[in-house]
Amino acid sequence: MSLDPTDLALVEALQADARASNKELAAAVHLAPSTTHARVRRLFDTGAIRGTHAEVAPEVLGIGLSALIFVRLGTHARDAVRSFWELALTHPEVTAAWYVGGDDDIVLSVAVRDTSHLRDLVLDRVPAWGDVGRVRTELVFDHVRKRPPMYNR
Repeated sequence: MSLDPTDLALVEALQADARASNKELAAAVHLAPSTTHARVRRLFDTGAIRGTHAEVAPEVLGIGLSALIFVRLGTHARDAVRSFWELALTHPEVTAAWYVGGDDDIVLSVAVRDTSHLRDLVLDRVPAWGDVGRVRTELVFDHVRKRPPMYNR
């Protein structure tokens, strides 16, 4: 789907505040509310906007530690990678996953209660998800989520 300047302005406004009312969005892009609503609906329906979310303080969910787990698989067959990937994503501790090139194959972002929970995840569960050749863990002290750049402006 190709986005015109008005679509891009709507995306930018929603990235800044996903809770903005249709009336506020319409004012921001200088369209009638009915036209704005139709455009936003189309952006969702076509998958240009994949969803919205609530950013929740981890500690209120019992999360005391975040980490990145770098996994090098023992085999690189497509089915083995897919199987590991799909199984990893079924676990609630896994908050994001990347299939990457380089020394590692898969990077998992995880949220756990504490260091014991992380240890059990790394030593007991991750190796059971497939043919794991190596696991490396890095603790996350802090992070910032930024919006992706809009290159087609």
